[in-house]
Amino acid sequence: MNTILRITLLTFLCHSVTAHAEDGHFPEHAVLEELWNDGEFTEGVAVRADGQVFFSDITRDPEVQGRILQFDPQTQTTRVYIADSQKSNGLFFDASGRLLACCGANGGAMALCIVTKQLQIKPLVERFEGKRFNAPNDLVVHPDGSIYFSDPRYIGPEPIEMEHQSVYRYVPDTGKVQRVTTEIEKPNGVNVSPDGRTLYVAETNNGSTGQDPDGEPKQGRMTLNAFDITDDGSLAKRRVLVDFKDQLGTDGMAIDGKGNIYAAVRSGIRFGIVVYSPQGKELAYLKTPELPTNCCFGAGQQSSTLYVTAGGGLYRVQTL
Repeated sequence: MNTILRITLLTFLCHSVTAHAEDGHFPEHAVLEELWNDGEFTEGVAVRADGQVFFSDITRDPEVQGRILQFDPQTQTTRVYIADSQKSNGLFFDASGRLLACCGANGGAMALCIVTKQLQIKPLVERFEGKRFNAPNDLVVHPDGSIYFSDPRYIGPEPIEMEHQSVYRYVPDTGKVQRVTTEIEKPNGVNVSPDGRTLYVAETNNGSTGQDPDGEPKQGRMTLNAFDITDDGSLAKRRVLVDFKDQLGTDGMAIDGKGNIYAAVRSGIRFGIVVYSPQGKELAYLKTPELPTNCCFGAGQQSSTLYVTAGGGLYRVQTL
């Protein structure tokens, strides 16, 4: 399945959208460029130190494998990196260059995982206090090396063992895992401020757990939150930065060098990448062609490029 999928970057494949920015985060008349659009549900974009871009393609059918794909900015090609991703969602590279993955339910590993040198998905932690996780969704590596990850359940017939959908912290050196907050109804995207003192958590409670596909899920809170990170890695002082009220909130997010939050907002009436200050003030908006799921900045000379997963595709746009 490692077939090279050639990308033809023609004008008619690009989606031109105007960025409404009062602080110049996107160029005027910014163009969101389609790089690849042959997936079912793309997520978890992450960039390696050498500039290579990785992202998940998640399948809805529990019997059909998900996969991790790799986009090469130099050759403009996308290939299958791992053919069976164990339903990976969020991806992140640690300081040593190891690819970490949150693998969900619906036929997946239901664990925080690492991609081995043999390109196998290996669980790092599968349980908390003896109970299987719901469906690890997104993650971020803190400057101290610990890993924060969210554990909601949106889809999947597997039994739910946890009494809450929470955020956890895993310390690779010790193997210790701790629940760091239960203040969020249903956590989704997570990221950390450049100084390592604040954890941002998306609360995206659509009411669905996958246990009753014929039921009518009751939507809960839709917010973007900030938590102070204490010296021992636990969280304190939750602050609601944005309340999306009855609209779908944000999924994944990226943080720039100034601490601004680039959030993949999935609101049906206004979806796209919304840039917020660390205090929650909207600074810029860029419409995406489909509902976005996540975003990540490039590396090296491409550090001002924002890569975006939306619908079944991968996109990019320059930032200022």
